[in-house]
Amino acid sequence: MKIFACYSIKGGVGKTAAAVNLAWQSANGGARTLIWDLDPQAASTFYFRIAAKVKGGGKKLVRGKTEIDPLIRGTDFLGLDLLPGDFSYRKMDAALESTSKPARQLARLLEPLADEYDHLILDCAPSISRTSESIFVAADALLVPTIPTPLSLRTLEQLANHLRKKGPKRLRLMPFFSMVDRRKSLHREIVANADKRFLRTAIPFSTLVERMGIHRAPLGAYAPRCEPALAYEALWREALARF
Repeated sequence: MKIFACYSIKGGVGKTAAAVNLAWQSANGGARTLIWDLDPQAASTFYFRIAAKVKGGGKKLVRGKTEIDPLIRGTDFLGLDLLPGDFSYRKMDAALESTSKPARQLARLLEPLADEYDHLILDCAPSISRTSESIFVAADALLVPTIPTPLSLRTLEQLANHLRKKGPKRLRLMPFFSMVDRRKSLHREIVANADKRFLRTAIPFSTLVERMGIHRAPLGAYAPRCEPALAYEALWREALARF
């Protein structure tokens, strides 16, 4: 099971849209796929029309007091399951701190799922915290949506510097441009001058992505041939090819 974390220190960069659409792309390609909505806002859970509730709460789950399998829900899409978000995840840092090895705890929780799924997509809350550090240990790759602006690039460098000093050596950093508005010269300039760390595929800014909240579904379910849906398809292929 390969674990991809859609992660950014910065909020509002298209992280959840990427997690939902890449999970759909994975399942649509025939891979057994699970998405875990780790954000207490539970937006991925909302998109898949599933109640944002984890029986027993996030604390018991994170501490390993609740079995993870019974908490997983099927979505409307073949091969795609979801572990729901829950508002109690806002206290995940404290729950991890109460375990013997906080940095390894999420990886330990996910080990029993290794034979059940080909791909796990983690939709992570923004910030850098104890939870983030546990995600870095559990994940094989960090997919980092980055709006082509100086502030977003700055937070990417903060993340890269942190990982160079304290991150697991095997973790692959895969930034990609998100919400690219090609009417803006700044966006065009930054994308054109991106370094080799960036995946080549950029996700365009589109109201069709915003309408996921109305359809409560991935783009592939209601606009499979639109530009952003095709971009997510290409992005997923490119991310897989990095392994």
